This record gives sequence, structure tokens and C-alpha cells, in this order.
Amino acid sequence: MYEWNEAIQKMIDWIESNLTENPSLLDMSKQIGYSPYYCSTQFHEIVGLTIKSYVAGRRLAMATLEIRDTKERILDIAIKYGYSSHEALTRAFVNAYGCTPSVYRRKPVPLSLSNKQVVLFPHHYIDKGDYEMTKTILTDANVRVEYIPAHKYIGIWDVNATNYCDFWKNHDCDEICGIIDSMSHVSDPIITCHTAGWFYEEGKRGYFYGFGVPADYSGVIPKDFEVKEFPGGYYLVFYHPPFDYLKDCGEVMNRVEEMAWNFDPSSKGYKWNEQECQCYQRHYPEVIGYEVLRPVKKI
Repeated sequence: MYEWNEAIQKMIDWIESNLTENPSLLDMSKQIGYSPYYCSTQFHEIVGLTIKSYVAGRRLAMATLEIRDTKERILDIAIKYGYSSHEALTRAFVNAYGCTPSVYRRKPVPLSLSNKQVVLFPHHYIDKGDYEMTKTILTDANVRVEYIPAHKYIGIWDVNATNYCDFWKNHDCDEICGIIDSMSHVSDPIITCHTAGWFYEEGKRGYFYGFGVPADYSGVIPKDFEVKEFPGGYYLVFYHPPFDYLKDCGEVMNRVEEMAWNFDPSSKGYKWNEQECQCYQRHYPEVIGYEVLRPVKKI
């Protein structure tokens, strides 16, 4: 039911803004105008977790990132995120990750962090009958040339998936995204925005998901991930500027991908280079829009 997805997303957003406070069920119910009982039952139904479990997971995830990225005392971080003591945070940390906060701070390792949930998607507007193309902000897809330096990529490559939805049918989204979040401190800022895309194996197109790291990276590789190395090179970037995700995402992606997969690179003086490199996606609807990057070589 669309109304509940919208209400639960409001609750999730409110929780994210109040993780360092004491977000109670009563406070959240007031935010969206439903009783605490209905909020609790519908949250569990849609998210798959109780509100208490979800809040605990997100607090631990945020505390973990601060332990990794700051020099704040672990006790102060514990209190900030609602733990009664250093020992209370340590118990939660060990139960979740198998090591203490102090050990993790000295040597960060990949962890499956609890991610912020998203339960409101474009199809909810379509199902409700409210979908209407916002013609005034949609444009035709366009193309430009961009150079990406040599880098390594840590990810999961699935030859049996051809797109984002297919990929997550075969893999645990929460676990993989949580691990990637825990590795953000080693990611390459130039490649960080490339979290997914396509590759070719024996002429067959598959789909991958992961994150880029510098070319000289020699650190840990998470379990079930692998690392590949790619040379610097040029890419044709097929793009659409920022748009309304809930109303226009499907149409924008169709326009960009239609152009990307049917474009003749020789019209720009290039040929495809997908034997040496892979194709990337950038999907930040209200920031940069949607982009598909295909590697090329000059003719």
C-alpha cells in the first residue's frame, strides 16, 4: 500500500536525523500521524525489522564509522549513540563483528554495516496512479567524453545478471552494501561514484557492483569480492541532468541507456574498448542525474 511505504520512509528519514537522540516510537508516530501500534506493525511488515532492531543497527553502524574515521574517545562515541558505557558498545560491537572497537580502530577490516533502508520507489507512484511525466524538466540524453585514470576495482561480477534488479536477485543487498560502506575509507574519490555497471565476458554482458580503489591499493579484499585492475582511458558518457527520481526515473534511464547501447562511437572519432575496461553507471538523480560510461579508444 503506497501510503504506508511513504509513511515508513518518513519514519526512516526521521530516525536518521535523530540517531544521536533517543528516537521513541511515540515521537515517530507523531511525525506521521498514525498510532504507535500501527507504526510498529507496519514498520516490521515493510522493513522486515522491528523499529528497535533497526535503530540499534543504524546506531552501531554510525558509531563504527566514527570509530574508524575520527580520534574521538570510544566512550564519547558510545554515549553519543545511546550506549550506557564503553563496555556496552564493546559488547554490541563484538556480538555484531567479532572484534572490539579498539582492535577495529587500529586495523579496520570489512564489516557488514546496517544500511539506511529505502522503501519508497518510483513504482509506488505508478501504482497509485499519480505518475505524470514532467516534460518541462526531461530532456534528450546527451554524450560527452571523459578520462578516468588507472584504478583497481573491488566488487562482485555476475555474468548471469544484466541489470541492477537482476543482480540483487542473486545477492544480499544489505550485506554487500554494508561491506562497501565499511570500506569507504580506502575508496578512490575519483572512482567512488561508480558503484555499478556492466562488463563483457566471452561476448556476454554481465553486471557488477562494488567500489573503486587507487591503482596502488594492496589492502584487504572482502570475502566473496574480488579485485580487478583497469588502465586509464577515455569514456563516452551518456547522460541526463538531474531529475525527479520518483516521477521520472524509469523514463530517464530508458533514454540514456537507449542512446548508450545504440551509439556509433566512430561519429566521435572512437571505437569501443570494453575488452580492457568496463562500463560504469552513475545514478544520483537529484545531484548529477543519470549517466552510463562506456570505454573507448581513439581511432
